Amino acid sequence: MMQKQILLTYEGVKKLEEEIEDLKIKRRADVAQKLKEARAQGDLSENAEYDAAKEEQAEIETRIAEIEKMFRNVVIIDHDEDSDVDVVKPGCKVLLYDMGYEEEVEYMIVGSTEADPMKGKISNESLVGAALLNRKVDDEVVVATDFGEEKYKILKISI
Repeated sequence: MMQKQILLTYEGVKKLEEEIEDLKIKRRADVAQKLKEARAQGDLSENAEYDAAKEEQAEIETRIAEIEKMFRNVVIIDHDEDSDVDVVKPGCKVLLYDMGYEEEVEYMIVGSTEADPMKGKISNESLVGAALLNRKVDDEVVVATDFGEEKYKILKISI
């Protein structure tokens, strides 16, 4: 079975590399120290510090495994800074006119791993992101949501 591709920008790859380095070097060492101190207290059967450290250790190892799995399936979103962008695709910034709120909004289309709507980064798999893909400047896009239809006009596409 083929694994789902993980779309990431160079910035997203760098953040994950920093996170996994921190987990492997700093956090593992911190937990090892906590476990050592908890073991020194004696009976482990009723030692809350030991149980908490073991739980933290499991969470760290799970996150390391998740990131390593992502790296095996990553596709880097890479666009030439000088290239013209005529359609919306992952990695693009899109300036939209929100017809409902009568205001301009700008989004960057990223993979779901990097999505952060509060920072203007929306997933290519989200309702709005998916509706914008392969659209051009001046296209009007209607997105059906749980709250009704949202209408946008694409004003500008850039890298």
